[in-house]
Amino acid sequence: MAAGTGAVIEFTTSSADETIALGVELAQLLTPPKLILLRGDLGAGKTTLVKGIAAALGAAEPDAVTSPTFTLVHEYAGPVRVLHLDVYRLETERQLSTLGIEEMLEGENLVLIEWGEKFASLIERSDGALDIESIGEDTRRIRLSLK
Repeated sequence: MAAGTGAVIEFTTSSADETIALGVELAQLLTPPKLILLRGDLGAGKTTLVKGIAAALGAAEPDAVTSPTFTLVHEYAGPVRVLHLDVYRLETERQLSTLGIEEMLEGENLVLIEWGEKFASLIERSDGALDIESIGEDTRRIRLSLK
């Protein structure tokens, strides 16, 4: 599977296990350093997808990956450092700046941000997005777009 500049690739999964497995596959396209926006409604499967990505990069076992809704940032360190952020509760660019995202991008890190589309600075800085849409009880449509 290869993706070039401006590539959009779409997938469908039918279970949480398939979504994790897709995350494992997609990890090869997310070579750090990258900032990727995770877009989708509450419960769409954003964190489930991160479980597979983090596992594939040797940063964390799937069961160790949890939603950063209340902590804002979860760091998973392995051969690749994966930073998983949730900025849903933030309201201003100033609040966002306190997280140190620019510093996170200085190393060979993969930064995955849920609800990042709320902030123009993140949209501008991002290297792409993973859009996750629930299209049935357990079925998800997942689109990877890279700039």
